[in-house]
Amino acid sequence: MREIIFDTETTGLDSREDRIIEIGGIELDNHFPTGRTLHLYINPGDRKVHPDALAVHGITDEFLSDKPAFADVAEKIMSFFEGAKWIAHNATFDMGFINAELARLGMPAIAPSEVIDTLSLARRKHPMGPNSLDALCKRYGIDNSHRTKHGALLDSELLAEVYIEMIGGRQAALGLAGPGQTSAEENDAAGAILVGRPKPLAARVTETERQAHEAMVAKIGGKALWTRYQ
Repeated sequence: MREIIFDTETTGLDSREDRIIEIGGIELDNHFPTGRTLHLYINPGDRKVHPDALAVHGITDEFLSDKPAFADVAEKIMSFFEGAKWIAHNATFDMGFINAELARLGMPAIAPSEVIDTLSLARRKHPMGPNSLDALCKRYGIDNSHRTKHGALLDSELLAEVYIEMIGGRQAALGLAGPGQTSAEENDAAGAILVGRPKPLAARVTETERQAHEAMVAKIGGKALWTRYQ
């Protein structure tokens, strides 16, 4: 199963008028990072970057002046996402912009069934919140100290780690993993994907408790349910 963790930066908040100026994506295959990425800056044409948006991502009109228009990169974007789920944090925002850009080119919209919103996942898993990307990085012990401003590719990398944790634990390194974790290349060479913790947790049952349990099972005898699962 292919999934693309992605993020966009825009000129403002209104998808009817504002435009995408940056898109970044990380490919996962069966929740495992493949190393394939997409990262593009996009010229928004006549639409200028709103000062409030500039304060968030720091992308200026001058920087974007020589970048390609969305029409020039649309096929590249759609090719990268082809056959994959679109996964974003607060996906309603990002998909609103994606579908608005596609509509301007006469291209079909992305169906809601092809989209996964990690913000909705986080709210179900952690109903008391907070569930911003920064808050989730802190919750899962993911280093985001280098995130001084929003950036589509950086935010996608962080969200990929958060997403893997939310669906059941880190199964692979993203090239951002700490020492001792197994990389995608090493797993591929070994012919297997390591799942779970690098080493087992220490047993929480004391020797005294274990002996007491064995004595109880012995006292019950053959009718003890525990013997069926040994």
